[in-house]
Amino acid sequence: MIKNQELYIKKLLSNQVSVGSLEDALRLLNGSEELRTTLNNPNYKTEEKQQVVNDLFSPSVREFMGELAENCQCDDLEELIEAYIVESDRQKNIVHATVTCTTPPDEKQLKGIEDFVRKEMKCENVVVDVKKDASLIGGFVIAVEGKEYDFSLKTKMQTIKDQILRTAKESTGDNKEVLEVLRKDVKSFKENLEGEEVGQVVKVGDNIATVVGLGNAVYGEIVVFEDGTKGMVQNINLNSIGCILFGSDEEIEQGTKVKRTKRKAGVPVGDKFVGRVVNALGEPIDGLGDIEASDYRLIEQPAPSIVDRKSVSKPMETGILAIDSMFPIGRGQRELIIGDRQTGKTSIAVDTIINQKGKDTICVYNAIGQKASTVAKLVNTLKKNGAMDYTIVVCSTASDAASLQYISPYAATAMAEYFMYKGKDCLIVYDDLSKHAVAYRAISLLLGRPPGREAYPGDVFYLHSRLLERSSRLSDELGGGSITALPIIETQAGDVSAYIPTNVISITDGQIYLESDLFFSGQRPAVNVGLSVSRVGGAAQTKAMKKAAGSLRVDLAQFREMEVFTQFSSDLDEETKTQLKYGEGLMELLKQPLTHPMSLAQQVVTLVGAIGKKFVDVPKNQIKSYQGKMLEYFDTHHSDLMSEINTQQVLDDELKTSILNVIDEFGKANNG
Repeated sequence: MIKNQELYIKKLLSNQVSVGSLEDALRLLNGSEELRTTLNNPNYKTEEKQQVVNDLFSPSVREFMGELAENCQCDDLEELIEAYIVESDRQKNIVHATVTCTTPPDEKQLKGIEDFVRKEMKCENVVVDVKKDASLIGGFVIAVEGKEYDFSLKTKMQTIKDQILRTAKESTGDNKEVLEVLRKDVKSFKENLEGEEVGQVVKVGDNIATVVGLGNAVYGEIVVFEDGTKGMVQNINLNSIGCILFGSDEEIEQGTKVKRTKRKAGVPVGDKFVGRVVNALGEPIDGLGDIEASDYRLIEQPAPSIVDRKSVSKPMETGILAIDSMFPIGRGQRELIIGDRQTGKTSIAVDTIINQKGKDTICVYNAIGQKASTVAKLVNTLKKNGAMDYTIVVCSTASDAASLQYISPYAATAMAEYFMYKGKDCLIVYDDLSKHAVAYRAISLLLGRPPGREAYPGDVFYLHSRLLERSSRLSDELGGGSITALPIIETQAGDVSAYIPTNVISITDGQIYLESDLFFSGQRPAVNVGLSVSRVGGAAQTKAMKKAAGSLRVDLAQFREMEVFTQFSSDLDEETKTQLKYGEGLMELLKQPLTHPMSLAQQVVTLVGAIGKKFVDVPKNQIKSYQGKMLEYFDTHHSDLMSEINTQQVLDDELKTSILNVIDEFGKANNG
């Protein structure tokens, strides 16, 4: 579209300028290159240009031509005349249709085309313009009011070609099968007489395109550009739509044609995606070839309703002692992992994925705006620990367009939902939603949406709520599957009261807060006991873990408080010293190396020993090695005890006593 076109047309209509006088002006321009150059030269003053216009042009077009000359747009006169004629006729209820064909239609064909346009556009008066285009091979294309009706031989041949390629790709390799399918397809092939809306790009940049002519497009619909690039409708304005692009915008320019697909954005899903690394569109990026999809799911899906849900009652064990004992996570829960950068947020998520080995759980790791090197390292870690056998990695790196980073978590959730509705338990990690919000902010600002707090758009809260609400545990009638979500949020200088953190905290079922000071002091995972909480996990905690953990959280809280009060005191009584030593021992036991998740039995034994004050006499720097040797002793000499805990998941007084006796037995053997 020409700059200020609507304004020019409006002025011409209000002044009722005749088309004849405009065409006279055009002939005058085309007849003198010197005149055209003068009027389009920005170095000439407006007064000088106006004097030239007054001397040469008729009074009815002087004002209009003067304005064109002032803006150096005289070269646009021909297009403006065409647009003026169309708009003028539209106001008179006259519809203009353009027929593109190889040979001009005869009188009978022309009448048929006019009747067709009248019927489709529900109008009385039709004006048909004929254009020749030999590339159509045969047939014709009718363009009217932003729609195209394609009856060309070129399109028919392309349709059959696409069908042949699709059939060949889907076949098992049997030539007879291919020929039979092709024969059937060609025989049943019918002309598509349906009008197709075709729009045009008026502005493009930063993977955002503004399109006119697609008046019936709906929010979230996929549109296809001339070069094959796909986009998604995100803004619907009065005269245009705003689209985000899922590919490069280098080949897209002003005037590029855009077609509707009449379907919403979605991704291929299936069992074959397990063990693979894919992008936000579900395309493999791991170099292992194509992935055979068994279904196609929309990236935006309504969350399960209240009646379709079941309360959280099964544990989703992370294998991390500090979390499983104090902030347990249940299947179907949404537990936020929050903290400053480089405090071990991703490590907790990865350890949780590794801990699902052999537990019939499908894991989806969604990397949003991460460095490609970081994702590669993470994939190698998962492979090394055998976790890629049940994991899908959905990746949109920092170099990907903001549009891909925006749809990435929705696409990952769609892949997880495929398994959930098949009755399986899934774990999904969003790493991280801070970058997701930033990507959405970039898109919204480029689309011209009004900014709100911290320049985020007004619907940023809904952005994450409609995503996280899809994680739930389904009722038995729907198969009893679940999605457990571990969203990650990065804070700045520990500020949990910032906009995005508070939003996500309010729509999750608890948070694991990682503190920088704890991390740098060597406490890893650096879980802050005071600020961390699990709102529903207690209901899913095993009886063994619940009993073993006992007063752990209270004891740690007391230790932290006592530590603060006694840090400036030199003279402490023996009871206080014992209490501090006990607390320090607990903190040491909660330290856990990366990629070393603990089984339920190992956690229970450690906690029973800790609460039973069995580590008090062990020097602080030896507690971790002592714990490792003790657990090894249990696995070697009392494997039946460990097996009972893992299987029964119950801790009675008799079993507790047996554990304490074995710890004493190990202590004697170790000292000896």
